[in-house]
Amino acid sequence: MNVELKNIHKHFGKTYANKGINLAIPAGTIQGILGENGAGKSTLMKILSGFIQADSGGQIILDGKPVTIHSPADAIHVGVGMLHQDPLDFPPMRVLDNFLLGRSGGLFPNRTAVARDFSLLAEKFDFSLDPDSYVDSLTVGERQQLEIIRLLWLGARILILDEPTTGISASQKTKLFATLKILAEQGMTVIFVSHKLEDVEHLCSQVAILRAGELVGEMKPPFSTTKLVEMMFGKAVTLGERLTAEVGDAILSLNNISLEDVRLKIKDVSLDLRAGEVIGLAGLEGSGQGMFIRACSGLVRPVGGRVQLKGHDLTGKSYHTFKNAGVNFLPAARLEEGLVPGLSLTDHFVLAEQPKGIFIDRAAGEKLAEDRIKSFNIRGTPLSTVESLSGGNQQRAELALLQTPLSMILLEHPTRGLDIESVIYIWAKLKERCKQGAAIIFISSDLEEVLQYSDRVLVFFSGKVSPPIDAATTSVEQLGQLIGGKGWPEKGGSHA
Repeated sequence: MNVELKNIHKHFGKTYANKGINLAIPAGTIQGILGENGAGKSTLMKILSGFIQADSGGQIILDGKPVTIHSPADAIHVGVGMLHQDPLDFPPMRVLDNFLLGRSGGLFPNRTAVARDFSLLAEKFDFSLDPDSYVDSLTVGERQQLEIIRLLWLGARILILDEPTTGISASQKTKLFATLKILAEQGMTVIFVSHKLEDVEHLCSQVAILRAGELVGEMKPPFSTTKLVEMMFGKAVTLGERLTAEVGDAILSLNNISLEDVRLKIKDVSLDLRAGEVIGLAGLEGSGQGMFIRACSGLVRPVGGRVQLKGHDLTGKSYHTFKNAGVNFLPAARLEEGLVPGLSLTDHFVLAEQPKGIFIDRAAGEKLAEDRIKSFNIRGTPLSTVESLSGGNQQRAELALLQTPLSMILLEHPTRGLDIESVIYIWAKLKERCKQGAAIIFISSDLEEVLQYSDRVLVFFSGKVSPPIDAATTSVEQLGQLIGGKGWPEKGGSHA
């Protein structure tokens, strides 16, 4: 299906999110939409998919016919489906029940026929999805797979994917890209929204670049990375040199820690984490790193071993005890675990501070919010609700909530959804915390990020944990081999 966007404008108060955008996408194309955080990428796609409406004057034209799209239901009716950065599913429900969402027809569907359709679609794309399992047992990549086949089943001929490679493993990304190429070959239009240059260059047949709400350029292969970066940011951007830690005293000591849940067991992990040090956790999603980082924060209780923080035994203590001892944990699920939808930025910053009396000083709270917004370059106002922010700005807001001072910072995918300039900025902020004596443990699916910003790396594979690896002397290829289960020592425990 051919897509044409004509003169699309969108204001959010004083923010001009889309400024007269004109874009034509032929059927069978994988169209990249590239831009920094807040460039207007997601806004434009939400207009096309009916989640928000453009200001008057613009047009959406599909196969030469102007269409009016007031809702996601309208969008799917004309063949447009969108896969959001955070999948819009219902984790407490079964996979097949989620698959049924949005279907037209009566109250009592023929579940046998639906299950047959589900299995045929899953098999077509080599997706291993159990229709009777619960969505909360799926990885992010599997939830994406579920959403893709659901949208196809509902009749989508234009598939929009917003930052789909954020938070999924390398193997899941390979499978996703293979699926998108098959769909494009079948004549579908795929719109791939990203800030990751390598993903766009590898996958897309043409790219449109947005900056500050405007379409500043388009490009077809062969792509020039330098030119794409300059169009995204208006200047050249480089990662810079690796910064080596100046380590101090031990912050966290793990002695023969054992952890387990219904799917996985980790045995006898020992680790000493020192002030100023950064340790990256790498591995396929679901390999145990999520359970490990939560054990370091008091959210998961070990079934064996001891946890010490600055010499104090905190084994089995609650997260609040860890937090009072100077530990902050920022989860990957921003709106589910990290932030509170419906509350403003001011509300969040006030709640994150230690109370100073019985009553809340709103004026002081707004001043604090203004300072944090400026310091972390958040595109929003003190009164902005967190769900109104872009994904990247929600991430900045989470990082701005970190208390001062801290002994240890635990982060799941700290730069998820951030463009390269924002990644550099955020890590500069985190490295400042290291200079102030904090230690950091973080999870990332981006192996280059793990090696660039870690001092040591722990690799997780099916519950096994590697000995700590020196990040400065390790390549992406070597790390990838370990993540895939190759080159492991005979004994899986970690000691440092």
